Parts: sequence; structure tokens; C-alpha cells
Amino acid sequence: MAQPEDIGAETVKELAPERSVSPISNIVIIIAMQTEAIPLINRFKLSEDTDQSLFPKGVPWVRYHGTYKDLHINLIWPGKDLALGVDSVGTVSASLITYASIQALKPDLIINAGTAGGFRAKGACVGDIYLASDVAFHDRRIPIPVFDTYGIGARRTCFTPNLIKELNLKVGKLSTGDSLDMTPQDEAAILANDATVKDMEGAAIAYVADLFSIPAIFVKAVTDIIDGEKPTAEEFIQNLVAVTEALDQAVTQVIDFISAKCLSHL
Repeated sequence: MAQPEDIGAETVKELAPERSVSPISNIVIIIAMQTEAIPLINRFKLSEDTDQSLFPKGVPWVRYHGTYKDLHINLIWPGKDLALGVDSVGTVSASLITYASIQALKPDLIINAGTAGGFRAKGACVGDIYLASDVAFHDRRIPIPVFDTYGIGARRTCFTPNLIKELNLKVGKLSTGDSLDMTPQDEAAILANDATVKDMEGAAIAYVADLFSIPAIFVKAVTDIIDGEKPTAEEFIQNLVAVTEALDQAVTQVIDFISAKCLSHL
């Protein structure tokens, strides 16, 4: 396999000031589920990559790519689990494809687009689109001083006041864990994170992006109300297709806004 040029975190950080004043040209969209990805693949007329050397041999990860306006768009989907044939959701796959995509594609900006659960107590409704202001984990419990803070992994996302104002997007904090349901311990941690939406990838992607000083934004569409009456899994499946259409429209608006702008103008 032809290896992509390996770039270290320090090398990428040296390029950060240049990226902030140059027009964004290379975007990586990371998306966990095929159902979420297909509308965007069709919208931007992206082609599946047949270059088998981009990622390590044997992984199920898939890249779709194309040009839209002045932007090079790469959509990375972690593919199907090789044993079970289901979408490779969760923090492990998200971390791996984020790292591999940064190494291979050297993006100016990462967009994590996907569905999420929302909290009615925070004003979330099915179909709402949120831009995450902060991300954190809610299921990495390490009750040892300093390790506890590391486990939560709270961090701010890329500051985009103009984008939020122009598109009139809702803003809320995002909490990430590897389970679709919510244990009482998870619920307490989510409340401590002051989260409005909950997913299974965002904080992991933010962690890797932060290592390399790659700005990342998180566009989340609410499929289910966690503190509502319906079971989470049932409501998620019921609303997934319709909500991904709203996600597709929102991501398109975000990319239209980004076109021809530098990071400092977001």
C-alpha cells in the first residue's frame, strides 16, 4: 500500500495561522451512517474513491469526493462492520477515520454531520438542527483527580458567529457516548455537561481534530427526544430518513456559506 505522507501534530499546528487567513478549499465531512451520507453524496455529486491506497488495506472506510463551487469536498463514511454488516458507528471508528483523513487529505476544515438525540428540557424538537458550541464525553468515568477531567474531555468547537447568525442555526452543547440508550450515570454526566444534544461520535472527532489543530464544526439533526415519552430506539428509526433530509439541507447551507471564505470569516 502506498502510504500517505505522515504529518505530525506540531507540523499541522505551524500551518494553523496560514489557514485562518486563506480561503477554505479542502473540507472533510465525517458521517457515521450510510443513510445520513447518501443525500449529501447525491447533493454534491460526489464519486466513490477507487484508490485503495488512501486508507490501510482491509478497512471498510469509504471516501466520496468531488468539487462544489470552489471547494474540494471529501465525505468519509466508516463503512459497514465487516462481521455484522451494520454501520460502524461510535467513537472508535470516528477517531480512526478522523486521524486517517487528516493524514491522507490534510483538510482545512472538518465537518461532523449526523443525527442526535435531543433534550426537550433544553428546547429540542425532532427535526431541529444544532451547531455544537462545546463537546464532551458522558461515559468515560475515571474517578481519580485530573483523570476525571481528562475523561470528560470537554472542549470548545470552532468559533463560527457569522455562520450561526446568517443561517439562524440553533446552538447547544453536545455530549458523546458509545451507547444509544442512557443509563442513570450517563444522564447525570450529560446534565453536568449541560448538553442539549447527544450523539455517538462528536467528542471523539473533536479530540483528534484538536490534536492536529484542525478546526471542526458539528452539525446535528435531532431524531429523537431523549426525555420524551417514546423509546429512543423506536423514535430514532421512525424519524431517521426524514431527519436526514433536514440534515442534508442544513449541511448544504453551511457549505454554501463557507465557500470563498477563510476561517476567520466564519
